[in-house]
Amino acid sequence: LEESLFFSPGSALLSMFMAMEQGFVVGLFNVMEDTLSTSLDIGLSNWSFLYVTVSLYTMTKSSAILFILLFSLLFKLEEMRVTLLLVVLLIAGGLFMFTYKSTQFNAQGFVLVLCASFLGGIRWTLTQILMQKAELGLQNPIDIMFHLQPLMFLGLFPLFAVFEGLPLSISEKLFRFHEAGTLFSLVGKLFLGGILAFGLGFSEFLLVSRTSSLTLSIAGIFKEICILFLATHLLGDRLSLLNWLGFAVCLLGISLHVVLKAMNSKGDKALEPHKEASSDPDLELLLHHPEHGEEEVVETPQQH
Repeated sequence: LEESLFFSPGSALLSMFMAMEQGFVVGLFNVMEDTLSTSLDIGLSNWSFLYVTVSLYTMTKSSAILFILLFSLLFKLEEMRVTLLLVVLLIAGGLFMFTYKSTQFNAQGFVLVLCASFLGGIRWTLTQILMQKAELGLQNPIDIMFHLQPLMFLGLFPLFAVFEGLPLSISEKLFRFHEAGTLFSLVGKLFLGGILAFGLGFSEFLLVSRTSSLTLSIAGIFKEICILFLATHLLGDRLSLLNWLGFAVCLLGISLHVVLKAMNSKGDKALEPHKEASSDPDLELLLHHPEHGEEEVVETPQQH
């Protein structure tokens, strides 16, 4: 008896420790997968700007919404619907028309952006899984950034050291500066860029935790359109009638998605009261109570 009393708590603690360790390993593996895909997505996207223009980058990067849809269906985060497929095709086709023949083609840069789009689909799908899995406790954007950013730094640092380390170390704008004002200006720009990047990451993670990675991609289309407009006015890109038609098709796809989301949310809210009413034990007791009372009233005269 004493051995069993001693063994039971020990085995329980050992089982609990093994379960916690297994959950930690699984969570760490999921975080590392997300971190690796994020690092490669960012690295390849920035690398591609050495070979392609903003218009070609935006046109190719718009294919990320197709990869996000593919991985969302594979991981069963989204249900296959005709309306969903129509929205994705409208947006992707509209963006392609919006940037058609508006830039020179570069094969190497195109492959880099296409690989980044593929990794972006994996990245945001895994991020949605991490943030919407309750047992991991990463629903808060600050929590997910706290776990991802250090590993992202480790993933991006080798790429930075190989491709930008030597030019940056001998640059007169940083380590070999001649005027302090130049250094402070560069550091200030980096600091401002870091704040903007933090705000962008926070808003993206918040949107993924509340909706889905596909909704984030569709919402990001507005950002892509703004980039193309800025490229047109600042960099001298010209838009044809076909480009403007693609812009209209893209806006049509975004509007359709917003309408469908609003209709689905109203339908879910309408079903919630019925679910709560049917699952309320007190209400069921009240509904069944009069029946028992009638039986008792009927049986009482028979006893007299």
